[in-house]
This record gives sequence, structure tokens and C-alpha cells, in this order.
Amino acid sequence: MGHLMTAIPARMAALPRDKHGRPVPWFVLIDEHGTPDFRVIRAHGIHDAWRFRWCWTCGQPLGRHTAFVIGPMCAVNRVTAEPPSHRECAIYSAVACPFLSTPTMVRRERGLPDHVDPPGVMLLRNPGVAVVWASAGGWKPFRAGDGSGVLFDVGDPTEVLWFTHGRQATVEEIHASINAGMPALRDVAEKQGPHAVNELNRQVAVALRLLPAGPTNRDSLHNEQAPERKPA
Repeated sequence: MGHLMTAIPARMAALPRDKHGRPVPWFVLIDEHGTPDFRVIRAHGIHDAWRFRWCWTCGQPLGRHTAFVIGPMCAVNRVTAEPPSHRECAIYSAVACPFLSTPTMVRRERGLPDHVDPPGVMLLRNPGVAVVWASAGGWKPFRAGDGSGVLFDVGDPTEVLWFTHGRQATVEEIHASINAGMPALRDVAEKQGPHAVNELNRQVAVALRLLPAGPTNRDSLHNEQAPERKPA
């Protein structure tokens, strides 16, 4: 399974470039010196993108067909903190972004400017697998339960693509990423009670049906899943 040679989408051609010549996504903060910080979202970026239906990656208007770039855990709970992009912009991000395409890369915290973290529960890890979750308009924003901001219900997908190392991910690689992230989701669910645990187990089963064709080997999914519990 070779590396995907993905050309820069036409909509991204006018974006500014970083020192390596890579296009700087629309959402990225660019400081007063013209230097992009890929770790930080531009001011009002999330609000403006979903309110005006601008592509999160290129900044141009979205049509009905959109795609989210998410991690496998977001594919399980169908919630993300970032708005959607055009499908081709999303695929380019999943394949070409150094962080998303390099599982061993970690997020640098040194020199991080003051910023507001996105709402919801953020898993501070590189998931190792990037998911392009295409939608035909079924997504919707909603207010985070703690009032910290807007999250997005990605809805039912029209297409789900899985990437790692700049290529399509194998079923085994996807399982490994899901296994690594499940303890964090399980911890949240257990704190919310048996109903939340049962719902998480249901979500995992649904997500596994979205994996690409190939040896499913579903038994490889870590059996740390809590058993189904009946509400007291």
C-alpha cells in the first residue's frame, strides 16, 4: 500500500506558505511577524467557520458535501471540536499534514502562546490514524455541556476513509489506534454511569462496521471494554 501522492487542491493554492513551502490551513493562527503556529486556531476561527460555512482548511465557502478530519475516537462518539472542510481539502490534510501523517510525532508545548483550548474532552495524543468523515449535510453544531464552546455532531457518513503515514491505513493499524484511545473514553463513560458505558459499547460496535474491507479480526479489539450493564 503505497504513499498517496496528493496534489495541493486548487482551493488551497492561494493559501500562504510556511518556510517549507507547505500551504498554511485557513484555521491556523499567523502571528504579527507572519509566522504560522499550526498548534493554535486563529481568533474566532471555529465560530466563523461554522456560522458562515467556510472550509476549515481553505477558508472558501462550503457546499452541501463536506468532510471532517477526525481521529478514530471521534469516529466512535461522532463528536469533534473542529468544523468541516471540502472533501479534497480534508483528504489533503490527512495525507500531507506532518502531525496527522506521522504517528510518532508529538505535539510541542514549548513556546505555546496564550490560547483557549477547544471545548469538550481533548485527548492529548497523536492518534496515529486520521479519519476523513464525509457528510452530505447531516452534521450540526451544539453547545458543549460545560458551556465551554461549540462542538460538532458529525452525523452519519456518506464515506469514511482511514489514513496513516500518508497512505490508507490497514485494519490492524486502525484497531491499534482505537485500542490506544479507548481507555480515555471508557473512563469518561464510567464516571457518567452504566447507561453511558452501554452507549459507548454500542458506538464502538457501530464504528467497527465502518472499517475498510479486509481481515476484520474483531477479536483484536482490546477486551477492556466494560461489559454491558443493566441500569440499576
